[in-house]
Amino acid sequence: MEIPLLSDIVIILGLAVVVILLFQRFRLPTILGFLATGVIAGPYGLSLITAIHDIEILAEIGVILLLFIIGMEFSLRSLALIKRTVLLGGATQVLATIGLVWVVMLLFGFTQGEAVFMGFLIALSSTAIVLKILQDKGEINSPQGRVVLGILIFQDIIVVPMMLLTPLMGGGTEDIGSALLWMALKGIFVIVFVLISARYLVPMLLYAVAKTKSKELFILCVVVICFAVAWLTSSLGLSLALGAFMAGLIISESEYSHQATSNILPFREIFTSFFFVSIGMLLDFNFMLQNFAIILFFTILTVIIKGTVATVAARILQYPLRISLLVGLSIFQVGEFAFILSNTGITHGLLSAETYQYFLSVSLLTMSVTPFVIEYYQKIAGVIGAPFSSGKEPMPYTVTSPEEHGDLPPLDDHIVIIGYGVNGRNVAKAARHAQIPYVIVELNAVTVKNERKMGEPIVYGDAVHPMILSHINIHKARVVVVAISDPEATRRIIASIREISDRLHLIVRTRFVQEMEENYRLGADEVIPEEFETSIEIFTRVLNKYLMPRDEIESFTQMIRSDNYDMLRSMAGMKNNVSTNFNLDLPEIEVASLRVLTKEDEIIGKPLLESGVRHRFNVTIVAIKRDGETILNIDAHTYIHRKDILYVVGKPGEIMRFNNYLKADGF
Repeated sequence: MEIPLLSDIVIILGLAVVVILLFQRFRLPTILGFLATGVIAGPYGLSLITAIHDIEILAEIGVILLLFIIGMEFSLRSLALIKRTVLLGGATQVLATIGLVWVVMLLFGFTQGEAVFMGFLIALSSTAIVLKILQDKGEINSPQGRVVLGILIFQDIIVVPMMLLTPLMGGGTEDIGSALLWMALKGIFVIVFVLISARYLVPMLLYAVAKTKSKELFILCVVVICFAVAWLTSSLGLSLALGAFMAGLIISESEYSHQATSNILPFREIFTSFFFVSIGMLLDFNFMLQNFAIILFFTILTVIIKGTVATVAARILQYPLRISLLVGLSIFQVGEFAFILSNTGITHGLLSAETYQYFLSVSLLTMSVTPFVIEYYQKIAGVIGAPFSSGKEPMPYTVTSPEEHGDLPPLDDHIVIIGYGVNGRNVAKAARHAQIPYVIVELNAVTVKNERKMGEPIVYGDAVHPMILSHINIHKARVVVVAISDPEATRRIIASIREISDRLHLIVRTRFVQEMEENYRLGADEVIPEEFETSIEIFTRVLNKYLMPRDEIESFTQMIRSDNYDMLRSMAGMKNNVSTNFNLDLPEIEVASLRVLTKEDEIIGKPLLESGVRHRFNVTIVAIKRDGETILNIDAHTYIHRKDILYVVGKPGEIMRFNNYLKADGF
């Protein structure tokens, strides 16, 4: 007996493999590959799929799992760290976009409810595409990356209230007041249920399940929680997606959230692929071609509205124009949650079939061009921002007034630290300890304000601009340390600094080895790639564990650094250049630290000569830690006290025997 759904699944997944392989070759996002698969296989394409309704059911499961994972990854504690960006930046972007789209839709003859709902859809951007591209570019921790992340988090949260408001805007009830009250009561019930479950019920249940050490039972329990809460909210007249999000929130507050996420993630990837394929199947490609001029017009209008609003939101967060433009050029597209929300709008009559086709076409076009725009958004931002920075731009870079931060100390022969992340803070701490004058340039306005209050000589600004560099007397500095996470901005800063001064020593931090050559070419004196320094630290510790002589380890690391890190790129080169005396000499010995807990008077309170530790146990005590101090000059007259920590050398078996002796009668 043939099962139609099975053949459709094979067709979809098989076609998706081919399409996504092709898309990966051109470095296009996987989501676009699934959408293209749906267009090809759907009723408006080659009509390869027969059980479309069953595929939509699989897609609905994908939506549930998608929101469930987001709920589990949503942490109130982590959100608090970027709350200003999320709340102020996100609210500005979403509300302003809804307002502008509402005005435009009214001009085109849409009703109030339809215009607001279209604003809901256009306001949402693609979290999956944008964050993946920024991660690949290594810019997720850059200033623009942090702003984009905050706004996208707000969008992911606000989609839930949007789903709740959509039925009301659709005119599902005449008594809106009663409907709002009833919805509020339902919401309060769900919130109370979530709080009680997160605090008491679910942790106890997951603990009982985790104690069984059964992976299958744990996965089953997590899936049941997800679908049970989704079914509960659906029974109350709320959406399945809202229930899935709430279920994720319940588990996120438990200590089992990471394990639950890792178990559910593979299921989510499979089922969400069906969701994006199902969206692609709904696109009428002939309709898109016939109305391409109108669709292109609305696409450009969408890009302009969303890009401008996002840029303004970043400016309100007090970021300079260049960073604000990068934010606008990152989240101008319509995202995947808009597709989820659009289904709710169709159900409640807020989206006609024709309008839906326009919406789908515009959404897919904006998502398709996103990878190309972000790839070149630094250059695009430079072109757009050039007219605004040609003259003397007032100090939007120094957001705090002189009254707030006071004057900078006299700056001469000082260190300039660009970027106040972990690396920048450590450089500042070292300079402060050595009493070397320094000044910090940072783009995070909140950080600048807080550090100013603590007395740090910090200036808000984008070091790409010569005005900021002049403000901190860059021409009088001895050393400049560039410690930011934006590779393109790093290169522009190097170029700007070298236009002002050739004499200062410029040290640059990068993430990857392949970025070194360009930074050197632009004028950096030293480039420190994090991936390489991490590898040095790892193999240094490994060799230390093998008791390699420290001078040989240091000689080896210096040899690598002096060769401009080329040795790690070629193992053959390493073999040819390492000196022949670099040999691993691995005797069967172990170095261990043992605590003295025994009360035996044969060893406690007696000198080593009388206790006979070396003779009895074949181990050598090389150091003793006592009361927080380390004793290194060990001789025959050294005494052992109870609770000492002994550092001993010997064979593993002998050390184990000595350790058992020291623990005897310890408690």
